[in-house]
Amino acid sequence: MRNIRFRAVRTAIAAAMLVASPAVLPARAQSNSGPASVADLAEGLLDAVVNISTSQNVDSGRTQPQMRAPDGSPFQDFFDEFFQDRGGEGPLNRKVSSLGSGFVIDAEEGIIVTNNHVIEGADDIEINFADGSKLKAELVGADTKTDLAVLKVTPVKPLTEVPLGNSDTMRIGDWVMAIGNPFGLGGTVTVGIISARGRDINSGPYDNFIQTDAAINRGNSGGPLFNMNGEVIGINTAIISPSGGSIGIGFAVPTELALNVINQLREFGETRRGWLGVRIQPVTDDIAESLGMADAKGALVAGVIRGGPVDDGSIEAGDVIIRFDGRDVDEMRDLPRVVAESPVGKAVDVVVIRKGVEQTVKVTLGRLEDSDEHASAEDGTDDGGGAVDAPETVSVLGMTVAELTDEGRQEFSIAEDVAGVVITAVDPDSAAAEKRIEPGDVIVEIAQETVSTPQDVADRIDALRQDGRRNALLMLAGPTGELRFVTVRMD
Repeated sequence: MRNIRFRAVRTAIAAAMLVASPAVLPARAQSNSGPASVADLAEGLLDAVVNISTSQNVDSGRTQPQMRAPDGSPFQDFFDEFFQDRGGEGPLNRKVSSLGSGFVIDAEEGIIVTNNHVIEGADDIEINFADGSKLKAELVGADTKTDLAVLKVTPVKPLTEVPLGNSDTMRIGDWVMAIGNPFGLGGTVTVGIISARGRDINSGPYDNFIQTDAAINRGNSGGPLFNMNGEVIGINTAIISPSGGSIGIGFAVPTELALNVINQLREFGETRRGWLGVRIQPVTDDIAESLGMADAKGALVAGVIRGGPVDDGSIEAGDVIIRFDGRDVDEMRDLPRVVAESPVGKAVDVVVIRKGVEQTVKVTLGRLEDSDEHASAEDGTDDGGGAVDAPETVSVLGMTVAELTDEGRQEFSIAEDVAGVVITAVDPDSAAAEKRIEPGDVIVEIAQETVSTPQDVADRIDALRQDGRRNALLMLAGPTGELRFVTVRMD
């Protein structure tokens, strides 16, 4: 009986749906049906997307055995001649091939954009076009930091090019289309949406990826991500995939980042990025509170590189950069990108918070050399402390600190240009240990005030407590001089 009643109710509901207003049902169906057909759009773009085939001779690391016939054998001459032609004993070389994608951005000049990892180390690069024709390509320039490369072919007939669009106008949820060469299958079209923007996947210093659920697989690397106007708004670069196939999480370099790199590679064959010459770290909530900032934003300058553009005192360790050349720096990773995109030699205004006061400084950018990174030359000051036989020690915040003597430098391998108060012991149950402070670290500043003796350290901590501070902001130097900021609880 219950089954009959259920069937009757179900039949009644179905009948009601059939007589429902026809204006309602199509609207609902259409709202879930995705975009209209992209056939016309894809047809006009397929010819501009290319397959890239590369080959590379690789030393396998194995040696070729030398076969020998018995002495006096009638085959002795044959064996000797055969292996002499093959080079005798020695390493075996093998040819490694790879496949990727790319797209034409300048039909007249034969300029093609792809990923650096598609062509890196290649001895031979061949471009396969949609009509079956093939051309040899030469490398114009490549950039490892953004994983982009520019190739050039000599056209024998007119090519089809695609325009670069403005990725800044794209929104989460916008429809996009990817065309590429997945698994070597040839031109393949997939459609999805922009799932997220500004993704940092820790692949390089300028990560700012577009995330999409359009199917991207191995072989799609270097292919274009189009908007629905047929403009390239990203270069497909990476996927997250435990299985090796698409799970709907792909990443593309946005054109807002790629355009300047592509133009520089075309003009110079290399990138010429602006360089500020500072070491930076994130501004955490604890650091923001220690600096008296209302919000945790900006990039905290942990050190100034000696000989760099701002080694003139214009920017100091402890400054928080919140704006660069008119562009907000909301978090640490924003700064390297906006600096790199700025022209070498340009004079820019940099807004910093220094000891709680916002001020603007003018700096002239240097050039970031790919070989750099000038990074081994950390900022340091002359050691003003002399050696004493029995250095004074103080215990504070779970740390034992002492004057930095010649003996201390030798014990902890501390460089001569590091100045401050050395930490000789750390209580494993202390707040300092939680922040990974270790013996051999040197306290350079506390709350942006220089310290040079253990008593300076104790006095600064006492002063912070009297001011009602809950955290102490320490500038620490490692044994080689690398600086970092750490906040330690004082309760």
